[in-house]
Amino acid sequence: MALGSSPAPRTVGIALILLGIGATAASMGIALDQYGRWGARLFPLCASGVLILLGIVELQSGQKTARPEHRDITHIAALLVLALCYVWLMSRFGYLISTAVAAPAALWIFGIRNPVGLLAAAFMCPAAYHMIFFEILGVFPPLGRWFDLLDVVGGY
Repeated sequence: MALGSSPAPRTVGIALILLGIGATAASMGIALDQYGRWGARLFPLCASGVLILLGIVELQSGQKTARPEHRDITHIAALLVLALCYVWLMSRFGYLISTAVAAPAALWIFGIRNPVGLLAAAFMCPAAYHMIFFEILGVFPPLGRWFDLLDVVGGY
């Protein structure tokens, strides 16, 4: 397909806007925290707003796009499989262990091959995300059914 012969920017823009509206509606269903603050609702609402803004930008851009390459489709499929595995791991082993596995795997998909960097991501990502979401934002972490590292390190 030649450059510009696809209505992709318009379709993608509309899809992003509709997805953002749906995500906003779903985010409003997240309960307020025990103090009446937005807590767990804040991040999804921000992400929903970004989706809407990106959709508007895509509609306004009018840029011509080409079809994605096979390599891109493979990366997208790998990320989808990783996301599904991440959710399954989180339900069984909790947030810390699942994130320690998923973070380096995602970096690997994006081409990071340095073993030191991947190992650092396995420790730093769960720690940083835990601090941001569960300590600063006050979101309650998803706990694992089979085992949860928070039980060992003294968490929730």
